[in-house]
Amino acid sequence: MRVGRWASDAALGVIFAVVLAFWAFRIADSWGGGYWRFDCAAGAVVCAIALARRFDPARTAVAGLAVAATAVLAARFADLPSEPGPAMALGLAVLVGAAVRALPVRTACTVAAGGLAVAAGSVLTAHTFAAAVPSVTFMNVLLWAAAVVAGLCPRLLDARRRAVAEGVRRAERLRLARELHDVVAHHVTGIVLQAQATRLVARKSPEKADDALADIEAAGSDALAAMRRVVGLLRDPDEPVETTIPGELGGLVERFEAGGRTVRMRLPGEEETATWPPEVAATVYRVVQESLTNISRHAPQARSVRVEVERDRETLTVEVADDSPRGPSRHHQRGGYGLIGMRERVEALGGTLRAGPRPGSGWSVLATLPVPVPRPSWERARR
Repeated sequence: MRVGRWASDAALGVIFAVVLAFWAFRIADSWGGGYWRFDCAAGAVVCAIALARRFDPARTAVAGLAVAATAVLAARFADLPSEPGPAMALGLAVLVGAAVRALPVRTACTVAAGGLAVAAGSVLTAHTFAAAVPSVTFMNVLLWAAAVVAGLCPRLLDARRRAVAEGVRRAERLRLARELHDVVAHHVTGIVLQAQATRLVARKSPEKADDALADIEAAGSDALAAMRRVVGLLRDPDEPVETTIPGELGGLVERFEAGGRTVRMRLPGEEETATWPPEVAATVYRVVQESLTNISRHAPQARSVRVEVERDRETLTVEVADDSPRGPSRHHQRGGYGLIGMRERVEALGGTLRAGPRPGSGWSVLATLPVPVPRPSWERARR
């Protein structure tokens, strides 16, 4: 990287020297005498400052603009050749481009405005007005515009890359938060409920405490296995997620019913669910899981729960409803990260999610997901 910078600066120095020599020759040929000396000296100073721009872009830009402005005023009152000359204008373009590329917005805008003022100030030193805008002014403004564009384009590209990288990091954080919440909240809630039940069992029937503790141990093992699956997915995001909806939801409902509630479940058959994309199947499972977890945590009075997963052509509907009495603080209790995570999962697939009290009593979570209709095998083969 450093070798490349030195090489580019060396090439730029050669270009500065060639332009300075060429313009000195033109001034000596047209003006005669030693008029070329002032332009050559002022241009060489600005070019040297431009070559030192990497050390401090702000100060070198200010120094270059100050030298150029002084040269413009000197040429105007001493009747010297037009300034800034080509070499000086090229050096200023390098300084302005570097400032726009690297400096903070306000400083970069100030330097760019100063460069435009110097370029426009060349009107004061123009000796011919054959056109509406003198050629020296047109050349300086054109170089200034090219410098601004050359500095602004990579600046915008860097800003876009940063925005994309931040978006990716945010998406990964949200994904991690959702996965951890779904696993930890669900399993830990089950363990807490079983521990509470074990305390009651130990008081009334101490001989049954061992069975209750075994259930807690099994729940802890399930939680540990689930955490390992989450860690595996986070380490290898390309690993396919295998979710068999009837089997997975059946086990989920069985564990939920162990708490004394009745669940009425209606699901599609395995042949139909096998055609769903993995992300859709996983989202259906997470929506039902989080809904049942919320019922366990926030609706202990619920005695009956209905879980329905239906498909109507290209729309999949998931609804989980309970019969708990409506409470004044229930909506507030259910406004945590679980509902946010469910909505993010569903909306990421182009679906919608509604959650709220049912008419009369109870609570309902309703999610709709788009599911493409699978093409026949003969059509897939033809494509």
